[in-house]
Amino acid sequence: MKARRVERALLSVYDKSGIVDFARGLDSLGIEIVSTGGTARTLREAGIPVLDISELTGFPEILDGRVKTLHPAVQAGILYRRDDPQHAATLRKHQLKPVDLVCVNLYPFERTVARPEGSFAEAMENIDVGGPTMIRAAAKNHAHVTAVIDPEDYPLVLEQLRSTGDTTPELRRRLARKVFARTAKYDAAIARYLSEQIGEKPPFLAVFGEKGAALRYGENPHQKGFVYARDDTVSPSLVAAEQLHGKQLSYNNYLDGDAALAAVGELAPQTAVAIIKHGDPCGYATGESVRRALESAWAGDPVSAFGSVIAFSRPVDGEAARFLQDRFVEVLIAPDFSPEALEILTRRQNVRLLRLAGEPRAAERGWNLRSIGGGILVQSRDAALLTQWMVPTEHVFPEVKRPLAEFGIRACKYVKSNAVVIVCEYEPGQFMLLGMGAGQPNRVDAVRKLALPRALENIGHMYEADAYGSSPQEFANRIMREAVLVSDAFFPFADSIEHAAQAGIRYIVQPGGSRRDEEVIAACDRFGIAMVFTGMRHFLH
Repeated sequence: MKARRVERALLSVYDKSGIVDFARGLDSLGIEIVSTGGTARTLREAGIPVLDISELTGFPEILDGRVKTLHPAVQAGILYRRDDPQHAATLRKHQLKPVDLVCVNLYPFERTVARPEGSFAEAMENIDVGGPTMIRAAAKNHAHVTAVIDPEDYPLVLEQLRSTGDTTPELRRRLARKVFARTAKYDAAIARYLSEQIGEKPPFLAVFGEKGAALRYGENPHQKGFVYARDDTVSPSLVAAEQLHGKQLSYNNYLDGDAALAAVGELAPQTAVAIIKHGDPCGYATGESVRRALESAWAGDPVSAFGSVIAFSRPVDGEAARFLQDRFVEVLIAPDFSPEALEILTRRQNVRLLRLAGEPRAAERGWNLRSIGGGILVQSRDAALLTQWMVPTEHVFPEVKRPLAEFGIRACKYVKSNAVVIVCEYEPGQFMLLGMGAGQPNRVDAVRKLALPRALENIGHMYEADAYGSSPQEFANRIMREAVLVSDAFFPFADSIEHAAQAGIRYIVQPGGSRRDEEVIAACDRFGIAMVFTGMRHFLH
């Protein structure tokens, strides 16, 4: 049986990266090159012989190039089954030529619609029709035809052609899979864009994962785990970060790292640090320096910070690295690491260092997805903070306390519900998480069993470090009197207010909206507490 050989290739690419070298390689093997428009011009300028598509079809390109490859001479040449005698007879009858290799990439629709200045008309013009048709045909017929859409595959294709004159069935199948993944993503991007343009509710949902990688396991060792890059990500992300040091991230590292990155982004552009353990911020602070923010975040819960994931809003310097050199952490995420920081941190074999492609920033528009049995829950990102600033109590909430209160709301957004946090201003204009109650089925336990005891315990640590000449109780009273307690949702009863008052809290922030708001307000008035209603709940399940 005569060995198969690639004799004719059709090249038509928008992205011309590497196309000249690829075409030159094909030409050196005696493969006839058919091409279109700008690709043909590029190849001719490089001195590579090219047959215009119109010479193959016997019909000129028309409608400003919209119609050039949608022709039987092209499609039949691609879809022709070489092992079917009737197909061979049909090509001979109509004097059509086989096309053995199709190298096409598509108009940049996604890039076009991502430009703020792009128009709807421009988006429509960047919908490719002929390109997807050709590569889908080649991929469908991959038993006989090689479909190439990625410049990264050019060298391997040439290597196989030089070796045997053809590509292997395994390679053709892998390239065909790439084609259908690309056209599915391309069509989904178009549908998603049109859905946004017409304001469709609910919007068209299509999410594609790319560059997938297997993890050692999932949340637990008996579960399989994988990570994919989402195609619609804009902000600096954990998946797109560059790993500078350490072993592969685990499934749980990704979960905690994403939470840390989102939390620290809330505080941008301030110098800030978020320390996450099992999805909750056990440390959260701003600071005059990266080191100071890190120290203050760590002080929020030094025990839980052990084995944590930490995100920084600013590059990690030598001072911050020295603070961490004798403390065990799993992952450090930052816009960059100074040479001194890298020298210190890379001495630790197990710590993973991830450099982001930009500085963290607050959540932008977009969607959060969560899988449930038989379906997917979709919601817009929690990118807001509050809808009002209303003080219903007799005691006025000082305006000077508002920055601290807003810091507390941002912290509380990333604590699992029922969530209560206590925050303080440890230096002028610098804030830290002092105590946190997370994931409780009732709110009073989040206050009395977790947030308040943790805050008082951390104040005790602060007293041991620097007592400022006070007794332990005087020091604790001073800190608690100026702290702010924040709840992610309304207080259904006044019992939480009573516990907060007993601990010395004088400032409370909550959304309001309970049927017993008046009872809660009366309790605040009775204990001399100033309270704010923000009008916005921040549940996190």
